[in-house]
Amino acid sequence: MNNIKISILSVGMAALALGSWAFAAERADIPLPSPRMDGGMPLLQALKQRQSARAFSPNALPEHVVADLLWAAFGINRPDTGKRTAPSARNWQEVDVFAITADGAYLYDANANVLKAVAAGDLRKLAGVQGFVGTAPLNLVFVADTARMTGSSPEDQALYAGADVGFISQNVYLFCASEGLATVVRGMVDRDALAKALNLPDHKKIILAQTVGYPGE
Repeated sequence: MNNIKISILSVGMAALALGSWAFAAERADIPLPSPRMDGGMPLLQALKQRQSARAFSPNALPEHVVADLLWAAFGINRPDTGKRTAPSARNWQEVDVFAITADGAYLYDANANVLKAVAAGDLRKLAGVQGFVGTAPLNLVFVADTARMTGSSPEDQALYAGADVGFISQNVYLFCASEGLATVVRGMVDRDALAKALNLPDHKKIILAQTVGYPGE
């Protein structure tokens, strides 16, 4: 009888553990707070403070800070036309911004102001090769969808995508300078491994990544 009770208990605990794992594996979309579109540090002061950092606190960023950051990076600043805070060649808006946190990977949907769940689990170590990447609270990954870049050669696609990501990255730098956050843009990424984890098709190319967080020691 005791053996039966132990077996039933073991099965129950296993089922509970399986259920918890399944729940953890299914990430939900995250509606973001409305971004702040005024205030902040004067532009010239932000330019003076702009710098790259490679030491980050592991403390998570509040959702309202993430919302403001993503809007500053590549949010919609002209709702009547859907145009963005950063320019893009021919208004292709070909760059997708992914946010990778300890909880999972998300795609920033600027139109809905939502982080759309892409992959569960902590994928931060795939977002770069430097040690701080795996412990910083947020890594942005900039992905160019070449299918949107109609009528251009592969060479032009690479040129335009690189330039457009540069505009977005600088917006992130200026926001971080204004808000007292640390950031660094990076090209050293295992693109194949990260693309596989994010389920990216061949026409979506990882251009750069950018780490953001509170300054570390």
